[in-house]
Amino acid sequence: MTVRPGPVTVFLGGDVMLGRGVDQILPHPGDPALRERYVGDARAYVELAEAANGPIPRPAGFSWPWGDALRVLDETAPDVRVINLETSVTRSDEFAPGKAVHYRMSPANVPGLAAVRPDVCVLANNHVLDFGVAGLEETLDTLAAAGLRSAGAGRDMAEARRPAAVAVRGAGRVLVLSFGTASSGIPPGWAATRDRAGVDVVSESSDTQADEVIDRVRRVKEAGDIVIASVHWGSNWGYGVSRDQVRFAHRLVNGGVDVVHGHSSHHPRPVEVYRDRLVLYGCGDCVDDYEGISGYEQYRDDLRMLYLVALEAGSGRLAGLRMVPMRARRMRLWRAPAEDCRWLREVLDRISRGHGTRVDLEPDGVLTLRSAPAPVARE
Repeated sequence: MTVRPGPVTVFLGGDVMLGRGVDQILPHPGDPALRERYVGDARAYVELAEAANGPIPRPAGFSWPWGDALRVLDETAPDVRVINLETSVTRSDEFAPGKAVHYRMSPANVPGLAAVRPDVCVLANNHVLDFGVAGLEETLDTLAAAGLRSAGAGRDMAEARRPAAVAVRGAGRVLVLSFGTASSGIPPGWAATRDRAGVDVVSESSDTQADEVIDRVRRVKEAGDIVIASVHWGSNWGYGVSRDQVRFAHRLVNGGVDVVHGHSSHHPRPVEVYRDRLVLYGCGDCVDDYEGISGYEQYRDDLRMLYLVALEAGSGRLAGLRMVPMRARRMRLWRAPAEDCRWLREVLDRISRGHGTRVDLEPDGVLTLRSAPAPVARE
């Protein structure tokens, strides 16, 4: 194999929630019925967004929710694109019991997902079974029919734990493992077993389970491969990262994982470089229907981030990280204005200092990591 001269580049996205209100603006909306305490029709979320920021075309094109993000990705041309798909892609009306919120998008709207050209959709999250096993199976079938790889959920434990592999010319493979924890709201009964469909669930406070993930990595990782562990964990709000999460992430890196891709929080959480490997504790939301919903304005969840990671081919060491700020308006992503880029830099820099990382703002509005010595392990 000829080793490529430059790094392997990966786009990592946070939560992509194309269901509910977003599904309703796309060309083929599904059943809008909801069973939420205050909202019974998904179109109400479109009305909230329009009241906050202006009219949304209906139907909007399949590329509408991604907006300026598509141009950014076309210009940067990452080798691999990974997102957390946090919605069931189904026509099922089997609402999962005991849940306050359910996300589904019509399978006919899957071109709205394909528009961003994801190489891997990770599914180990707390919404992929919102419409039961039938909804999960339809999701898996729809993604496969569209030529989209998935990881983290399956018809049994073996399928849920199977990593997605993306070949990169001159640089081996990028392997993506997906799993989630109870702290993100995944119901215990959603865990896949040998004879039950579900998602791969682990305990973030368990060294034993971290070692089990490491054992899986070592069984599939070959020379030149880069491994991304995509984990859905933690609460929705707040900048704190638990000692258990730090310990778990470090243990994964020590065992051969090259990137920890964390998500679940509705806004970005700290960034860390540990032993020359990248740890994103929370990527925040990427696409959703939250405009006009009040209550957590101090976190600015209207601001989103595109994470563009450069990794040394052959070693997986971090070669660079560029974070492109976006802003959600009218259920579409737009490049964030200068004042919002400055706000994000200040917040990310402040919350990442305790993890040995500093964040700079480039003239083009992109956030980058400041070169610094690797932090001391905090096991």
